[in-house]
Amino acid sequence: MTPPRLIATGFGLGLIPFAPGTWGSMLALPIAWLVAPFGVWVSLLGATALTVIGAWAVARALDNSIVVDPPDIVIDETCAQWLVLAVLPQEVFAYFLGFLAFRAFDIVKPWPAGWADRNLDGVLGVMADDLLVAPYAAAVAWLILWLIP
Repeated sequence: MTPPRLIATGFGLGLIPFAPGTWGSMLALPIAWLVAPFGVWVSLLGATALTVIGAWAVARALDNSIVVDPPDIVIDETCAQWLVLAVLPQEVFAYFLGFLAFRAFDIVKPWPAGWADRNLDGVLGVMADDLLVAPYAAAVAWLILWLIP
C-alpha cells in the first residue's frame, strides 16, 4: 500500500468491511485526546494540518479510482471528527457526544453538506461534506453539555 493510500484509508481502518466511516471517525479520538492538553488552537492547527495532508493523500488515491468517493477513504471523517473534538472539553462524555453527533450529521448530511456530497467532485467532493457537518456536530454536542449539568 502506498503512503498516500495508507493515509487516505485512515491507516487501513477504511478497509474494514463494515462502517468504514465510523472507523475513520474513531481514529480521531486518540489523536484528539493526546493533543488536547496543548490547547484548542494547537488542536485546531493539528486538525487543519491533517486536513491538508489528507487532501493530498485523497488526491493521490483518487488518481487510480473510478469511484467518486470510495468508501475506504476515511481520512475525511478523521479530520472532521478531530475538528469537532478540538472545541469540546477533554472529557470522556464530551468526546462520546461529539463522536455520536458527528456520525449522525455525517449520515444525515444537512445543508450545505448534502449539497457538497452530491455536487462536488474530486478531493473537494470527498473532504467537504464531512468538514461541513463538523460545526453542526460541535454545536449540538455543546448544547447537550450545557443542558446536562
